[in-house]
Amino acid sequence: MSETESDPAIEPETDPGVIRVATAAAYDVVVGHALLGRLPAVVGPGVQRVAIVHPDDLPGPARAVHDVLAPTYEVLEVAVPPGEQAKTAEVAARCWDALGAAGFTRSDAVVAVGGGATTDLGGFVAATWLRGVRVVHVPTTLLGMVDAAVGGKTGINTGAGKNLVGAFHEPAGVLCDLDLLATLPEAEIRSGLGEVVKCGFVADPEILRLVEERGVPALGSPVLRELTERAIRVKADVVAGDLRERGGDPGQAGKAGHPGREVLNYGHTMGHAVEQASDYTLRHGEAVAIGCVFAAELARAAGVLPDDVADRHRSAFTRVGLPTGWAGASYDDLRARMAVDKKSRGSSLRFVVLSGLARPRILTGPQEEHLRAAYDVMTGGHR
Repeated sequence: MSETESDPAIEPETDPGVIRVATAAAYDVVVGHALLGRLPAVVGPGVQRVAIVHPDDLPGPARAVHDVLAPTYEVLEVAVPPGEQAKTAEVAARCWDALGAAGFTRSDAVVAVGGGATTDLGGFVAATWLRGVRVVHVPTTLLGMVDAAVGGKTGINTGAGKNLVGAFHEPAGVLCDLDLLATLPEAEIRSGLGEVVKCGFVADPEILRLVEERGVPALGSPVLRELTERAIRVKADVVAGDLRERGGDPGQAGKAGHPGREVLNYGHTMGHAVEQASDYTLRHGEAVAIGCVFAAELARAAGVLPDDVADRHRSAFTRVGLPTGWAGASYDDLRARMAVDKKSRGSSLRFVVLSGLARPRILTGPQEEHLRAAYDVMTGGHR
């Protein structure tokens, strides 16, 4: 287990950070403490009814959000299963039925309160109810704050894979109230750091310096806030240039051939495969860490990535206590699961890889021997 930052307790910072996601329907991601009082202003005027979609094992934050909204709106609470269990067509249908029974119109709103699975589901319900109603995200996990709640991707899972059914539906705003992280077990903080460290490799090496120096940052610490804001800025910048994942602008971030929004899927091709193969017993951030190490080994085997950057993957993820390998499924099983990844085209696998630190690119149709070499490393034959 990696070390945990041992800073003394500090007073919460009072000035929130505001990160603008400059898409056509621009919105703000607010990061700070004691932010729930801002929620009515984000939901906005003209809304009569608000549905709070939240996990049934997370009543505290849902009740706090209810108490903030109830003086202004008619509030409907829609409890859903926790985690990935919520991301099914059956649960989405139950949410639609609840909205219909309550008379929700196109001018009403959804507020998703929970982790990444809940904001994925809540966003999808909002995107599909009457072809789109307003949604605000209040993520309660680090993973939700730095990843799922930002960027407008919504979705549910199917038997064929994760997030294969969904829609792009941008929120009206995102409130990342760091106070909501206070009751999370450390394993959930570590899981969120999987996506944070990923952002360090693809775009912001300062993230890597911080985690390598400090390990798992303490709750309430300035380091945790800085890592959160840096990861959100990475995502906001990428999304502003390629909202619908149609391919990067050749000059995006000043780098020719930048893969656009697909860069955010670094580590996710194998990550989603092992997550699904584990029946979601692996946390998402754990699976992403494993997938990033796999992608680095694949790029090394293909002669694309220098050894020092490939090796740094294992050391950086280990520093925050995340797994860097997994041997729970055969190569053929994972190969088949990767074939239905959203980045695949026809029969060709496509991976986001690096050619250097913060130098992402697409590797199309990697050689089978390179895939197997990376798998061998992932399952225990470490270099």
